[in-house]
Amino acid sequence: MLNRKTFLPRNIPCTVPGCDRHFKNASGLTQHLHWHARNHPFQQRSPSPDRDGDVQMDSPQGSRAPSPQGSRASSVSGGGDAAAGANPPPPPRLLIQRHRGLTGRPCDRNGNFLPPNTPPLPQERPPQDDFIPYAGREDFELADLLYRRVEMSAGAIDELMQNWAARPDSTGDPPFADHEDLYNTIDATEIGHVPWESFSVRYNQPIAPGDVTPWKTQEYIVHFRDPRKVLQQQLANPDFKSEMDYAPKRVFLDGSRQYEDFMSGNWAWRQADIIVEDPATHGSTFVPVILGSDKTTVSVATGQNEYYPLYMSNGLVWNGVRRAHRNAVTLIGFLAIPKTDRENQDSTEFRTFRRNLFHGSLRHILQSLKPGMTTPEVALFGDGHYRRVIYGLGPYIADYPEQVLLACVVQGWCRAPRDDLDGPTGRRTQQHTEALFDVLDHGTMWEQYGVIPDVLPFTWDFPRADIYELLSPDLLHQVIKGTFKDHLVAWVGEYLEIEHGAKEAKKIMADIDRRIAAVPPFPNLRRFPEGRGFKQWTGDDLKALMKPSKAMSPPKMLRAFSAFLDFCYLVRCNVLDEATLKAIDAALARYHQERVVFTESGVCPNGFCLPRQHSLTHYRYLIQEFGAPNGLCSSITESRHIKAVKQPWRRSSRYQALSQMLTINDRLDKLAAARVDFIERGMLRGSSARGAAPTPLVPLVGNEDDDGDASDERRILGEVILVKTPVRKYPKSPDALAQFLNLPDLVPLLRRFLYMRYNPDRDLDIPLANVPLDDCPDPPASVNVFPSAVAKFYAPSDQSGIHGMLHERIRAVRSWRGGPARCDCVFVEADTTLPGFRGLLAARVLLFLSFKHLRITHRCAVVTWFSTIGDEPCPDVGMWMVKPDVDRRGERVMDIIDIDTILRSAHLIGIYGNSFLPRGFKHSDTMDRFNAFYINKYADHHANEILYRAGNLAT
Repeated sequence: MLNRKTFLPRNIPCTVPGCDRHFKNASGLTQHLHWHARNHPFQQRSPSPDRDGDVQMDSPQGSRAPSPQGSRASSVSGGGDAAAGANPPPPPRLLIQRHRGLTGRPCDRNGNFLPPNTPPLPQERPPQDDFIPYAGREDFELADLLYRRVEMSAGAIDELMQNWAARPDSTGDPPFADHEDLYNTIDATEIGHVPWESFSVRYNQPIAPGDVTPWKTQEYIVHFRDPRKVLQQQLANPDFKSEMDYAPKRVFLDGSRQYEDFMSGNWAWRQADIIVEDPATHGSTFVPVILGSDKTTVSVATGQNEYYPLYMSNGLVWNGVRRAHRNAVTLIGFLAIPKTDRENQDSTEFRTFRRNLFHGSLRHILQSLKPGMTTPEVALFGDGHYRRVIYGLGPYIADYPEQVLLACVVQGWCRAPRDDLDGPTGRRTQQHTEALFDVLDHGTMWEQYGVIPDVLPFTWDFPRADIYELLSPDLLHQVIKGTFKDHLVAWVGEYLEIEHGAKEAKKIMADIDRRIAAVPPFPNLRRFPEGRGFKQWTGDDLKALMKPSKAMSPPKMLRAFSAFLDFCYLVRCNVLDEATLKAIDAALARYHQERVVFTESGVCPNGFCLPRQHSLTHYRYLIQEFGAPNGLCSSITESRHIKAVKQPWRRSSRYQALSQMLTINDRLDKLAAARVDFIERGMLRGSSARGAAPTPLVPLVGNEDDDGDASDERRILGEVILVKTPVRKYPKSPDALAQFLNLPDLVPLLRRFLYMRYNPDRDLDIPLANVPLDDCPDPPASVNVFPSAVAKFYAPSDQSGIHGMLHERIRAVRSWRGGPARCDCVFVEADTTLPGFRGLLAARVLLFLSFKHLRITHRCAVVTWFSTIGDEPCPDVGMWMVKPDVDRRGERVMDIIDIDTILRSAHLIGIYGNSFLPRGFKHSDTMDRFNAFYINKYADHHANEILYRAGNLAT
C-alpha cells in the first residue's frame, strides 16, 4: 500500500517583527531565524517626507547612497593581503533639498493644513475579521490562487468544486458553488474597482459621392477608465507609502548632484516653480502623470489580433517600484487601431485621420484630470494622510515610431533635418511650433521643419504641457535593440561580406557561432549551444556576448563597440551623478570618433543620419530632466503587455475578446487591491491551513536548479553563504576525499589554510606554500563538500527586487545536470583601497568545503588563481585580461580561501585570437583549454560597476 505523505499546514509564524513568513515545522522556522540573524537591513533611505527644506545626513542610512560593494575579510589566503587595519574613508555626506513651495504638506479631508507631526487622521475601516465579499481569509486566498496565480479555466474550477464537495470528509458545500460564483464574488469587491467606459469615433469630414472607402464609414470604439480615479487609487495604495516622494527634490552626495527617481530631476522642480506662482497651490503635492502606449500583437499566427493599450503611472513613486511590475503602472485604456486596404493605407486622408484619432482619444480620456491641473484637490495617500494635489502631464513612454506620432513630426526628423540629425540645433518647443503656424504654410512646415500641420498634439489642450519636452528616453528601443542590435551588430555582418566576400563571411559567421557556443555559463545569462544568428539575439544576450561575436573585427571596430557598450551601461545605472554624466559624454564622444570605421569600410558610406543613434545625444539632458532612464523605459510597458493584454487574451474565448479582457483586468485589479488592503489591516498574518500570504523573494539556497534572481529582502551589504545540504556519498575524511576527487594537494592546503588563520601576524615575506607542514595544524577529522554557494549583493541597476537586492548561485560540481563538471569563477577581494578590478582577484572555484577545527566552523573554497596580463585593460575592448597561475610543472596553482573573501561570480571569456575554433568544441572545456581570458565587464550591471566604475570611472 502506498504510504501517503501527511499534510502539514504552514501555521508557524516567524517571530521577527515585520516578517510574514510561515512554516510547516519548527526546523523550517529555525533555519529562517538563522537567515535573519545573518542579515542586517539598512534603514529606510529617505527621512520623513513631511519635513520641509533641506535635510543633511550621513550615507548610507539615508536616501540613495552609492551601492555598497560589501564588507568582508581584508585578506585573501594565497592571493595577496589587503591593507588590514587601514582607516576607512569618512562616510559620504548626503544633502536633500526639497521644494519650498510644493511641500506635500498633510491636510484634513477639507484641505485645511495640519500642524507639523500631526498623525494621520483615523480612517473608517471594516472590522479586522471582515473579508467581505469573501467568507473568510481561506476563500480569498483560494480565489486569488485559482484566478490570478494559476489562471484556472472555468471548467476546471467547476470540476474542482465538485471534487471538493464529493470528499467523504467534506463537512459542507465547497468554498464556491462553481466558476460563476467565484467570478461573482470577485466582481463584488468594491476596492480597486474603476469601471470601464467607452466612446465611439467616426470620420467627420465630407465624403465624396461614390466613395466607399471602408474606414471612412466605420465606427471606432475606444475603451478607457477614468484616469483621475485610477491615479487616486495609486496615491492611496499603502503598498507605496514609504516608496514615494511628496515634493520635488535635489539630492547631493558630497556636493555632487544625484539623479535617480523621477522627482529628483530638473523637470519636476521647474514645474513646481511655475505652479507656485499661484499662492493657492502652496503646500500642495505636484503629481506628474506618466503615460505610455505601444501596439502589441497577441497572435503571430493570424497577424490580425493587434491591441493598443494605454498605461498610466505617477511620478511620485520611486523608479524601483515602477520597474518591479507592481500596481504602480495601471492599464487605463485600449486605443482604436484604424485599418484599411493596401490601396488606401498610404493616403494622406487616412494618415491624417489615424493621427487625429490617436490624439483626440488621448485628449478625451485625460479630460477628468484637467481641472486638477490648475486648482488643487484633496486626495488620500498611502501613509494615511490627506494632501492637496496638483496634476500635470509628465513624460510619455514610447518607442521612436510612437514618439513621431506623439510629436506630430515627420519620420526621421528630430529638431534637425533628417539629412543632418547631428547638426547644431536646439530642442523643439511648442512655442516655436506655434510661431511656425503663424508665418508659414503647411507645405513649408513639412518640408523645412518636419512638422505635420494637419494635427495638433493632445498636450496642447492641457496647462504646462509641451509634448516636445515630455518624450522620455527609451533604453530598450533606442539603445539596446536600436543602436546595438539593429545597427552595430548588423553592420559587422555587412563588413565581413565587404571585406571577405560572401562565402568567406559565412565561414567567419559560423566560427562566431562556435565562439558564442563556447562561452562559459554564468548566472541568468542565456547560453546558445548551437550559436545564434545576430538578428535573433535579445538585448541582454547581445551585451553579455559582445566580445566573442566581434573577435574578427578590426581594432577600431572593437573600440566602437566598447565605447558604445560603456555608454549603454552608464545610462542604465540606477543612480547617476555628475561624474557619471561626464563619463557618458566621454563614452559617446569615443563612440562617435570610432564609428567612422563603418563609413571608411563602406558599410555606411552616407554617414549616420539615424534617429535612434541621434537620440543618444539627448541622454545627458534627459537624465537631468527626469532622473535615471531605467524608470521610464518602454520595457516597463512592454512587460505590462504580458499581464494586461497577452495573458487575458489567451484566457478569453477569442470571440470579441476585448470585452472579456477588460473584465479580466478589472478582476485582477480587484484581487490585487484587496490583498494590499487585507495586509494593511493586518488580516493576512497568522496561521492559515491553506497557505500564508505570498512570501517575499529570498535566496533559494536549497534549490540547485535556481541560478539566481531578484530578491525582495531588505538591503544588506552583501554576503556569500553555502547551501544548507552537503553533497551525499562524498568521503568525509580529508585523505579519502583527496583521493576520491584526485586532489593530492588537498590535505596540505587544508593544513596551511589553518596555519594562516591561526597565525595572522606571520611573516608575509615567506610564501604560505613554503611554510613547513610540521609547523601547520593537523587537518580536520571530517570535511563536508557543498555543491554551491549563494552570493547576495546590492545591484539596483539590474533586474533586482524592490530593495535593489540580487542573489546568484556559484557552482562547483563534478557533474552539472548529468553532463560535464561546472566550476564557476568568482571575484575575490584583495585590496579594498584600490578601485575597480585593481582591488580584486579572479579565481575559479573547484570545491566548497566546511569543517570544524577547535570548535570553530570554517567555510571555505578550493580555488585556482588568475593573474592579470598587463597593468591596464585591453585598449580595444576595455576589458581586463588574465591568465591562469601555473607551477613549474604547468599545473594550475590551487589554494584555499575563506568564502567571506568572495564578492560574487565572475564571467571569463576565452581570448580567441584570429584562429578558427575547432568544430565540436565544448563550452565545458573553455576554462581548461584556453590560456588567456577576458574579464567580462558586460555580464551584468553590477559586474560593470565593480570592474569599471567602482571608485574610479576611468579604471
